[in-house]
Amino acid sequence: MKVVILFVIEFFIGAMMFSYWIGLLMHKDIRAYGEDENPGAFNLGRAFGFKFGVLGALLDFLKGLFPLILFTYNGWIKGWEIFVVGIAPILGHAFSPFLKFKGGKGVAVTFGVWSALTFFEVSFIYAVVLATLEVSFRFFKKHITGKDDAFITVAGLIVPLIYMYFRGFGLEYSALLVANFLVILYKSRKEVVAFLKRESG
Repeated sequence: MKVVILFVIEFFIGAMMFSYWIGLLMHKDIRAYGEDENPGAFNLGRAFGFKFGVLGALLDFLKGLFPLILFTYNGWIKGWEIFVVGIAPILGHAFSPFLKFKGGKGVAVTFGVWSALTFFEVSFIYAVVLATLEVSFRFFKKHITGKDDAFITVAGLIVPLIYMYFRGFGLEYSALLVANFLVILYKSRKEVVAFLKRESG
């Protein structure tokens, strides 16, 4: 019963669409500012500038970080409970009931979740991988598109999964990262498919 309650709490915290709500407060629907109709921080930045994008990303990061960090470091969740409660804010953000289950991609929330569960270790690895891929793409391409960014975001999760295996993280952590990968892949599927078609063509 405890894990169900914590899952529901985390899901609805994750479902809080701060970037979208900030846009509405400023009389704009940020979903209109990108090809992907994303209600997240990236389109908030497109609509109102870099500082607002950072604010939206920070709020999404924090909802992934808290209260998960409280649950883990107080020993409220252990073993496979970590998988159940850990995936909840990511699912909440990606399928928010506040937006008819059409949420964001969950990248900033992902950083928050893994920062809470591994004391920033895995999220740091993911950040390094994303930065490396971004620099590499910019070196070989004149212009980076949303399709490129979507592919980088999804493919970048593979390295942390390998890293966790060699670091000896429990199976529940690997399962959580695989589920995390599948959620982001699903939310980015159109851009990733378009990227693969473009590169193969």
